[in-house]
Amino acid sequence: MRESMTRDELRQCDGRDGRRACFAVNGKVYDVSDSPLWVNGDHRGTHQAGSDLTEELRSAPHVRSVIERFPVIGELETTNAPRGSAGRWIVLAGGILAAGVVILLLLKQS
Repeated sequence: MRESMTRDELRQCDGRDGRRACFAVNGKVYDVSDSPLWVNGDHRGTHQAGSDLTEELRSAPHVRSVIERFPVIGELETTNAPRGSAGRWIVLAGGILAAGVVILLLLKQS
């Protein structure tokens, strides 16, 4: 199953305490939970699950062939805003604006 994941959600996939171990590279999120090379989210002391490893792995020549062995579970979102938060803010702002208009109308009638 593919999912969209924020950076905060990716950080939670650190492989510790029974959580799945994932990392991102070039916007794709990979699940390495079943790999014996990622024990407790740590890859031989060089990389930590729950991270965007794009910059760290940019110069590694074999990265693509190695990474593509792991399942892609989603894409890393470019912003860190929680899903649906923009809609909630719009509704809240609209409610506040409507309340302000009602108060102004009531004050104008007095």
